[in-house]
Amino acid sequence: MRFFMRSLIARFAVAVALPLAALSFAATTAAPAHAQQMPPGAKQPSEFPRVKLTAGMFVIDAAVAANDADREQGLMYRTKLGPNEGMLFVFNENAGHCFWMKNTLIPLSIAFMRADGTITDIDEMQAETTNNHCPTHNGVFALEMPKGWFTSKGIKPGMQIHGLPAVQQ
Repeated sequence: MRFFMRSLIARFAVAVALPLAALSFAATTAAPAHAQQMPPGAKQPSEFPRVKLTAGMFVIDAAVAANDADREQGLMYRTKLGPNEGMLFVFNENAGHCFWMKNTLIPLSIAFMRADGTITDIDEMQAETTNNHCPTHNGVFALEMPKGWFTSKGIKPGMQIHGLPAVQQ
């Protein structure tokens, strides 16, 4: 009887301990993909200058990336955007500026624009990919928004974004 009780207790202990150990192991090793830390020197979202833009009747709260360091970081490491929040990229030359999504944790839509705010191209971008997303026309602005934002608002190439900052060319 003693052997049976010890055996039963041992089995119970193993039956309880193994699932708990597995949960503990999973919790310490399976960090979500979006839990990346911002690297030292990276700007916090609140540190970017902001501008209010309009697209038709929609008001956009956009962080502005107007220098090389800010454009390079863009929306990297962010885990969320508000429903009408995005990032405006400002370039000092009229060219075909390409984008990719390395270290960008949320899927985005991008609108490429001329200096007058006319949208020339819109593209959808998957999170954490290195595919190039290039416009078919030269421009000086790009606006990244949550994926599907432009489509859901009926915003298409040929329409204009208003409230853009002046560009120095």
